[in-house]
Amino acid sequence: MARIWLHALALAVVASACTNNDPPACITVDTSCSPLYPPTFDNVYNNTLSVSCGSTNSSCHATVDTQSAMSFADETTSYSELLARSHLDPDRYRVVPGDPGCSVMIVRTDSPGASYQMPIGTPLSAPERCALVQWVQAGAPGPGQGSAL
Repeated sequence: MARIWLHALALAVVASACTNNDPPACITVDTSCSPLYPPTFDNVYNNTLSVSCGSTNSSCHATVDTQSAMSFADETTSYSELLARSHLDPDRYRVVPGDPGCSVMIVRTDSPGASYQMPIGTPLSAPERCALVQWVQAGAPGPGQGSAL
């Protein structure tokens, strides 16, 4: 009998430790924030994506692999892949132009401390996250297109 109780207790502890690591579909974002740089794709790519997400120093998206499923190796590919459906949740898009709060990239980068935070480890600074949010809010204009703000 004691063995059954011990087994039940162990299962209860394991079950209570499990959490839902999936990000929410949408979050509330502050679009009136102060960006680190003008929110153009060229700036987003050169100052944040290639440095913090796609360089060999932080290689999550330096090359395409089964975990990241996308690469920030160059601007054109990065932009195309950002506007595609998420490989983790095919019903959602990584970037929804004009809707930063429901863009997977923004949900993940604008959630410091969450288990689904990107980049993994040290979060982007608030002004960096702001530039991403404002770029998406402006319609996510592509490389060389400047800002719609």
